[in-house]
Order: sequence, then structure tokens, then C-alpha cells
Amino acid sequence: MARRAGVNVGTLRYYERRGLLAEPPRMPGGHRRYGEETVRFLRAIKQAQAAGFTLAEIEDYLTVVRRGRVPAPEALRVRAAAKIDQIDARIAGLRRMREELTRIAGCACDSLDRCTCGAAYLARRGRESPAPPSLLHVTNGESAGNTLRQTSLGGAVLPWQDVLHEGSVPAGPRRELLRTRADFLSGCGWGSVRAILSSLERRDRTLIEALRDRRQVVLWFEHDLYDQLQLLDILALAAAADGTPELIVVGSFPGKPSFRGLGELTAAQLETLWPSRVAATPGMLAAAAAAWDTLRQPEPSALAALATAGGPELPFVGAALRRLLEELPAPKDGLSGTERRALQVVAAGAVTPPAAFRAAQDLEAAPFLGDAWFYRTLTSLGRGRARLIETQDGEQLPAAPPLSDTRAFTTMSLRLTPAGERVLQHKADRVQLLGVDRWIGGSHITPGAAWRWDPGTHRLIKPA
Repeated sequence: MARRAGVNVGTLRYYERRGLLAEPPRMPGGHRRYGEETVRFLRAIKQAQAAGFTLAEIEDYLTVVRRGRVPAPEALRVRAAAKIDQIDARIAGLRRMREELTRIAGCACDSLDRCTCGAAYLARRGRESPAPPSLLHVTNGESAGNTLRQTSLGGAVLPWQDVLHEGSVPAGPRRELLRTRADFLSGCGWGSVRAILSSLERRDRTLIEALRDRRQVVLWFEHDLYDQLQLLDILALAAAADGTPELIVVGSFPGKPSFRGLGELTAAQLETLWPSRVAATPGMLAAAAAAWDTLRQPEPSALAALATAGGPELPFVGAALRRLLEELPAPKDGLSGTERRALQVVAAGAVTPPAAFRAAQDLEAAPFLGDAWFYRTLTSLGRGRARLIETQDGEQLPAAPPLSDTRAFTTMSLRLTPAGERVLQHKADRVQLLGVDRWIGGSHITPGAAWRWDPGTHRLIKPA
């Protein structure tokens, strides 16, 4: 029987003890007598296990079916859907693991005592560096960070890595802010709250200790929204720590008319920027701290005033904040700037998510969005009965990676729904069709508090 079913004898005995198999009748000599039905049943169990079901889940399913309250196919579909969710969560976890390993593998550090990467932190058994580097570079993420490590400038590199134009950035103590950010990033699929919070706290501690020890800290940032919000965060921390970092903040680069950021520069090109660094002035630090506080207010009136006024101390902040305010619903269609660009490029023929992302980036004066965050925008437009985007098969969009399979998501074909076409033509309103639940800094935008921003006139409109 074991040979026929593809299991071992011990498995048969175990299934009998658990009640999956009834004890079979015996022949006069005491041998068990099994029928073909048992062979088929055992093979079905093995197939279910190969699909990811545990024995406990199989037992639960069989119990439900035997009671006859739920049809067997429906009961199995419900359990299969739940299992798919579990598998997607495991895939997301593996993807996060791969990204962390990629960051470690791409690190060009030559000293584990001085490096800030995960490999060095583990090698030091979770301790801070015993010999802090005299120079600390701070930049927006791993792309520019890994190139900085390849320069001849020396020092350690600290990627800031927080997407502050997404999710809540509330006023209040720093600890609570980091906890809020960790909760948000974890909910988006980027790891556990505990792991993310620990990383953010270590990041802050590395910067503050370098500033307080009067080590050289150089901030490498560019002009777009993603970088400017990080820069405000860092300068506000520097002001509180009574530190004076140096800055290299650029909006262009010679020979690159379509410059998009430091991440596209080589190590040699980054080195040419080194002589342009300037020390943060008291006025610059004060302006950054004030702007950071303004961003975190529970309603956006002061943010709009700052965005339209700008300031000489931080020349790129005004344009960046105006782009942030474009993420508020617009008065004519209820769309954010990113949502409008997404609908426009899909309508123009960019039918896969990667193609839509690239086309939408080309419409930005200063591209700032990563593909994962753009995919979240697509998903927010592609769920529910009144969705504005759907697949070519007429289905709603799944959750965006890393909460779903990246390959399946990026190979979908998209189209606008009739509702999406009406919204794009200003004949319907996105907020009225889909509602809204979005944070702009510390301002929570909901249907009952739907502040709007007119990108043409740079005018903030209070909720009706």
C-alpha cells in the first residue's frame, strides 16, 4: 500500500493515528486490507501538501466537507485563496531578503569597522563602530551610496532611505515619528515593524553622533521631491544636534541635459562635485527646521504658503513642495499629479505597469518616484467597482509589489475603464468615485477633509 501511494509505512500509521485514515478491516491473518479508494486518497493528500497545505489544514477541510454545510469545491476555493495570500507574504519576505543581500553585495566598503551596511553591523555583533570614520557621507539611497563607496573620497556612507512623500509624517516626538514610518513601510510590505524601526533608529543615531563628535558630515542630494524631503529631515536633525554638515545639492550636471539624479553618475563624476560642497549656515538650518515642522502640520495651509513663497536658503525646496501639493486632489477631476500622469500614459498606450512608470516619469519636471510606489498608485486606481484602471481581462488590479508577485504584476496589460476616461476628461471626480485616504506630510486627506490643490494657479482649496 505504501509503495502504491508513494509514501512510507510510517506515514500510513501516522495518518491512521491522526484520524485521516480510518483503520482498515483485517484479513483472518491480521493483515490490513486497503482498497483503491485509499490509494487515491493518499495520493490526493500528497498533492495537497505539494500545493502548500499542511496536514492540519487538510484535516480542517475534510471536517467541513464531512459536515456537509459547505460544498466541497467552495470550501477548497476559500482555503486556496487564503493559502495564496500566505504564499504571497512569503514571496514578499524573500524579495525583501534578496534586496537586503543585494545591498550588502553591492557595498564597496573596505573596512567593516567603518561601514554602515548590514554586513558590517552583523560582523560587529550589533555594536556601533568602535572606530567611527572621520568622514560620513549621507545620501538618498543605495544607488548613489554604492557609487560613493567606489570613489577615492573615503569615509562611510549612510543612505537615508525613507519615502517621505508617502504615508504619514506627523508632528510629535522623534520616536513616535519613526514608529509611524515603520508601521507604514511595514504595511507596504518592506519588512517587520521591529526591523524597520531598528534600522531607522540606527540611521538617526549614526548621523547625530557624527555631528555631535564634530566629524565631517557631507550631505549628497538632488533637486527632486524625494531628496528634498529627506534633506529637510536631516537638516532639522542637524539643527537640533547643533551640528554643521556640509552640502552638495545639485539640480543638473554638465553633459547630462536630462539629469535625473546622483544615482546615474559614475564614481569619477561624483568626485567632480566634491569641491562644490558648502557648509550649512545657521539660516539654512533654521529654514529647514521650520519647513520640516510645517510639513508635519495636521492641515496644509502653512505648507502651501511655504511652497509658493520659497526661500533663498533652500533653493530647491519650493518647487519640491509644490510637487508634493500636487498629490492633493485637483479641483477639476480629484486626481493627484501622479494619478493623472498614470491615466494619461495608459490612455496613450503604455499598457504594462513598467511601461506606464517610465512614460509617467518622462512627464515629470524632476522625477522622484520609484517604481514600487508608482505601482501602488496604479493599484489605488484599479480597485473596486468604480475603478479607473483595470486589466485587459476586465479584472481589478492586485496589491502592488512587494505585497504581490512582481512578475505577475509587471506583465499585466492595463486599460482605462469608462469611469477612468470620464475622470481624465474632467467629466467625473476621482474622490467621488473612489474616495480618498492619503497623507501629505501630517495632513490626512479623506472625503471629509479633501483639501485640493490647483496646480495651474498654485492655489490651495479648503474642503467643501
